[in-house]
Amino acid sequence: MLLKRVVVTGIGTVNPLGNNTTDFFSALDKGISGACFITLFDTTLFKTHFACQVQNFIFTNYGYDRKDENKNDRFCQFALVSADEANKDCGVDFSKENLRRVGVVYGSGVGGLETLTREVSEYGATGNPRFSPFLIPKILTDTAAGQISIRNGFKGPNFGVTSACASSTNAICVGRQMIQLSNADMMLVGGSEAPICPAGLGGFNSMHAISTNNDEYKTASRPFDKRRDGFVLAEGAASIILEEYEHAVARGAHIYAELAGSGYSADAYHMTSPLADGTGAAQALENALLDAGLQPSDVDYINAHGTSTVQGDVAELYAIKKVFGDKSYFPNISSTKSMTGHLLGAAGAVETLACIHALNSGIIPPTINFREEDENIDYKMKITFNEPVERKVKVAVNNSFGFSGHNTCLILKSL
Repeated sequence: MLLKRVVVTGIGTVNPLGNNTTDFFSALDKGISGACFITLFDTTLFKTHFACQVQNFIFTNYGYDRKDENKNDRFCQFALVSADEANKDCGVDFSKENLRRVGVVYGSGVGGLETLTREVSEYGATGNPRFSPFLIPKILTDTAAGQISIRNGFKGPNFGVTSACASSTNAICVGRQMIQLSNADMMLVGGSEAPICPAGLGGFNSMHAISTNNDEYKTASRPFDKRRDGFVLAEGAASIILEEYEHAVARGAHIYAELAGSGYSADAYHMTSPLADGTGAAQALENALLDAGLQPSDVDYINAHGTSTVQGDVAELYAIKKVFGDKSYFPNISSTKSMTGHLLGAAGAVETLACIHALNSGIIPPTINFREEDENIDYKMKITFNEPVERKVKVAVNNSFGFSGHNTCLILKSL
């Protein structure tokens, strides 16, 4: 069976660096930190008082009413707004499309955690089990996919994907497969997360997974730096329109990139820690290259998972080195989480947009906040620190790794 080619024809986002793609890309190029003190709730008794929080987001300013706001958790609100931008950007008149051939696959790691936290807290305070009738649908991770489908009338494949911090990257890759296998002509894919709430912050604090550097919160996300002490929690969403290549060409669509390959693996090792030698992540990267029909020497840019954790950053660079070796050629590497923070299940979708921007602008976004070398890291690798680098990018890789050992890599290339 000859698999269909799949291209990107629409993009949208709401994230700590901007509530649309134009603002997001501008902030990436400038190396801006999205970290701020948390204003969504009182953090006085928590070890961490900061996060990368979406700014100036009022759901009802985007064509939604109070009823829409009440029945959608914050993570779903982000998803809907970013999806609206992607739909508009792709330039399709959906009234003229066969909506049975348009689907949605959307990722989230924790879904409506804010709603769950609030409802359970109210019950604990009052002892009165008057839960909202929207509680269950608001917390389900598949609700974003369903709500996007309902709003737009998309009747093709529709489901959510949950694989921790690899959720939205898996959603993108599965959406590609829907088109490759002729189950759809177009797929809206991506991911959303809104974990900046007491349960999210407190839970990650208890795991010692997030930074507690309240005195230097703006620079606390510092991947590959010796001073790193954990990731910075973040929220937001990104949506991408995938389209069968011939379908896109026939309507004269603007094509951002081709989604050329995907690869998966499992560490089969630990609930939260990665394999220290990076072999699981390397396997996913090798599988993606094989799927794309590319060699390591074809890759120009890798958007690293790069969370700013002590173990994870080293393991990922080991994985990259296993695949690329010690050759004179090496792709540029950067972690945009140094700017956006870690959006958990939505991270891969936001970082896929960063890869798309690199392909179209020729600008490698920087890993900001780097000051001190770590003796466990080989800095001969082309990690792009502190300032953007201009380079023609024809092939870009996005790495996403999640708790329980989920590893996913996708490959984008210019046409």
